[in-house]
Amino acid sequence: MSLLASTVRRAPNSLQLSTRNLSTTSARLADAAPIASRYVRKTAVSARAKPAAYSRPATFNSASSAASRTRPAPASRPVVDEFPEDLLPSTEPPIDDYAHLSAPPSAKVSPPLSELPSENYEPLPSAATSARIGSKLAGEAPVGLDWSTSFSGLSEKPFPKEAADELLKPLTPADVEIKPDGLLYLPEIKYRRTLNAAFGPGGWGLAPRGETDVGPRIVSREWGLVCLGRLVSVARGEQEYFDPSGIATATEACKSNALMRCCKDLGIASELWDPTFIRDFKKQHCVEVFVEHAVKKNKKKLWRKKNSDKFEYPWKEL
Repeated sequence: MSLLASTVRRAPNSLQLSTRNLSTTSARLADAAPIASRYVRKTAVSARAKPAAYSRPATFNSASSAASRTRPAPASRPVVDEFPEDLLPSTEPPIDDYAHLSAPPSAKVSPPLSELPSENYEPLPSAATSARIGSKLAGEAPVGLDWSTSFSGLSEKPFPKEAADELLKPLTPADVEIKPDGLLYLPEIKYRRTLNAAFGPGGWGLAPRGETDVGPRIVSREWGLVCLGRLVSVARGEQEYFDPSGIATATEACKSNALMRCCKDLGIASELWDPTFIRDFKKQHCVEVFVEHAVKKNKKKLWRKKNSDKFEYPWKEL
């Protein structure tokens, strides 16, 4: 019992001793404890530099921390955010002096803005009006006839006999073609070859006589045929289209259709408008046959030339 009491009485003293020993050894424990990591900024951040959130901080240990305290910080560098403009190549063209091209100065002085011009006031000459000679500009090339409105040379005189013989040459059966619906026609290239033989390449041309008229399903335009500097004929060409993307092709087809109609006035392939020639040509050189559609199985009669091949897929001759 006495031993237990003595142990209890000595417990506070031993507690005080351990506390005293901790207090005396706290300095040595603090020196032995690891030093907490710190973030050290090497360079000073100017007012225009990016915020610290955009730069990744570096982590240092105790040795590097002690070295950073003894080593002086490097001098801060100026942060340049903009690229110097003098190093960029200039894209602006050099400014030339065009003062010598302007009209000579006039002795007249324009009236002040506070006063209205009187009845005798003449406007100051401009560069355009002073450079004009009559109704043309100085140095302007002479302009030919405006074939969009002119009828120059129409029925002035007949063409030479050599040109007339080429234009009135009769058709051969090999030149004429027939469509499946029975319509006879001459390929467009044959019209152009006849014009080249009569007037020579470059001796004729088509001049537009108006704007292109685009309708819901048809495109048309008026053209004039000019041969050897004379207007020969005027006709309107037309062509159907089924999709807006085909308007450009239909516009070009209008020109070919107008050429065919204009050549009718020159006598080229005039037989194709003669009913007697059409009947005789079909009887002698064409045949009408029954055909059947390979998919739809419908039957109909189609025309073709006797010396041409039979109809191909999807049609089959019976």
